[in-house]
Amino acid sequence: MDIHQFAVVHPDAKIGENVKIGPFVTIDANVEIGDGTIIDSGAVVRSGARIGKNCHIHAHAVVSDIPQDLKFKGEDTVAIIGDNTVIREFVTIHRGTASRGKTVVGNNCLIMAYCHVAHDCVLNDHIIMSNAAQLAGEVEVDDWAIVGGGALVHQFTKIGCHAMIQGGALVNKDVPPFSMVARYPITFEGINAVGLRRRGFTNEQIEAIADVYRTLFKEGQNITQGLEEVAKMPASPELNIIYEFVKGSKRGIVR
Repeated sequence: MDIHQFAVVHPDAKIGENVKIGPFVTIDANVEIGDGTIIDSGAVVRSGARIGKNCHIHAHAVVSDIPQDLKFKGEDTVAIIGDNTVIREFVTIHRGTASRGKTVVGNNCLIMAYCHVAHDCVLNDHIIMSNAAQLAGEVEVDDWAIVGGGALVHQFTKIGCHAMIQGGALVNKDVPPFSMVARYPITFEGINAVGLRRRGFTNEQIEAIADVYRTLFKEGQNITQGLEEVAKMPASPELNIIYEFVKGSKRGIVR
C-alpha cells in the first residue's frame, strides 16, 4: 500500500495490495478497496463502498455517500464498483436504499467528470457515461451502453445493451437495445451501427436488428401489434434481446 501522509483512512477499512491513496483522501469505516486501485487527491469514499481491483478514482470524486432520497432512514446499504472501472473528477455515486440495498457500477466502465449515479442504479459492464450525464434513482443500464454528455435520465428508466444516447437528451422512457436516441422529445433515431461494428457485429447481424425495428415500428400499428409481428420473425439472439426488453418495459419505449 502507498497511503499519503495527508490521507485520512479509517483503521477498519479493508485496503488491498498495491493500492495508492493520494493526499487529502478520506476513506470511512466499512469500506473495501481491491488490489491495484488508485484513489487521487481529495476523493471521498464513504461507508458502504465496495471498490474492485485496478480501479482509478480521480480527484474529488465521491463514492457511496448517502442517497438524496427522503425515504432513506439510514439503513445499511452499499455502493459496488466493479474491476477496472474509471471514475473521473467530481463524479458522485450514492449508495442504495431499502428499495434495492445497493447501487452498482460494473466492470470496465468509464464514468466521466461531473456525472451522477443516484441511489439503487444498476450499471452493467463496459458502460460509458460522458461528462455531466445524470442518472436518477433506480435507473438500469445494460452492457456497452453509452450515455452522452449532459443527458438526463428519469428515475426507473431502463437503457438497453449497446444503446447510445445523444448528449443533452432528456430520457423519460426506456431506451431499446442496439438503438440510437436523440432530440427533444426523445426519439428513436435508428441502429447504433457504428458502435456495433466496433464491437464485432457483422453487417448481417446489424441488418437483422434493423429489420426487427422496422417490423416493430411499422406505421399504423402499436407496440403490442409490433411485438406480435416480431415474434413471427426468424429467431436470433439479438431479436430475443429486443423482444424481451420491449415486452418487459413498464415505462414504454422510445419510438
